[in-house]
Amino acid sequence: MPIGKVRSAIRALTPYRPGKSAAQAEQEHGIVDAIKLASNENPFPPLPSVIEAVNGAAGNANRYADHRATALRHRLADHVGVAPEQITVGCGSVGLLQQLCLTYVDPGDEVVFPWLSFEAYPVYTKMMDGVAVSPPLVDHAFDMEAVAAAVNQNTKLVMLATPNNPTGTAVSSAEIKHLLETIPSNVVVLVDEAYREFADPDLGDPVTDLLPHHHNVVITRTFSKAYGLAGLRVGYAITDPDIITEMDKILLAFAVNGAAQAAALATLDAIDEYQPRIRLLLDERTRMVDALTSAGHALPDAQANFVYLPLGDSTEKVCFGLERRGVVTRPFPGDGIRVTIGTPAENDRFLAALSDTLETKTG
Repeated sequence: MPIGKVRSAIRALTPYRPGKSAAQAEQEHGIVDAIKLASNENPFPPLPSVIEAVNGAAGNANRYADHRATALRHRLADHVGVAPEQITVGCGSVGLLQQLCLTYVDPGDEVVFPWLSFEAYPVYTKMMDGVAVSPPLVDHAFDMEAVAAAVNQNTKLVMLATPNNPTGTAVSSAEIKHLLETIPSNVVVLVDEAYREFADPDLGDPVTDLLPHHHNVVITRTFSKAYGLAGLRVGYAITDPDIITEMDKILLAFAVNGAAQAAALATLDAIDEYQPRIRLLLDERTRMVDALTSAGHALPDAQANFVYLPLGDSTEKVCFGLERRGVVTRPFPGDGIRVTIGTPAENDRFLAALSDTLETKTG
């Protein structure tokens, strides 16, 4: 019998499931030298200047950091070209998604998000005792007409991950603009751009394309993926100042620690130095897509730092076979596996392990 009276919404909740670690796979399969391509992490560590900033901030760890991360908000405002009051900073973009749900979703309210998509969306919706409305993907991409049709008088929030996690497909600013012009303006529309730096620039920029005309848009971005700060948890949201004011009311005290703030500021100082690393990952993504396509796999359009293999009922067997060969990927049972773009050597190991797994499976 549980201690205390747990909320029914929490009791029924399935917790967020992170990617399996390499160490866990080694233990489970009795192997060594496993690699993790399961969590869309950047394979490269932060730049030396960023590490130096983190080490410097650690000397002040006995003091609380600036709760509002004021300096970082101002720098981000300059970086994206908005006013500082249009920026808030949180514990990764996923922390900001939780704040958004806490701010807008009452019990019984509907939250629309296409599915399959980011696994935190149904968790946060259920946490608020909200109702998830999930139009299915079409060819692993969003059906934006179905999303618009799913919005009704009970809808409080629409969540769009673009590029989508886990399928990697993306929608353009023009498509989102059409949605915004179709649905009521009191419905908040999240544009979750955790993987923006890896997407085709021709898809547009919601900050300049949408925000000036639609004040119900919230754009979230992160330092975790392109800039290698996943372990420090720094994300930011760009939206109307009135939405920022409400979201800030429930910002967990000192949610973004001093080392994280220092790392993000140092990253912005060195933003151009990250471009060759991003370019390398994009080139590796192209190489992976070409190799997999040549091997006969039909892949969704890859717009993030991962590729998605729709393997259907074979998903778990293939994932298990890869793990036995020391390559940890992220399975979505019955649908497919998501594979992070790693270093060239890591990507070579994945391609070889996949080929061997499939040969063994069919042999």
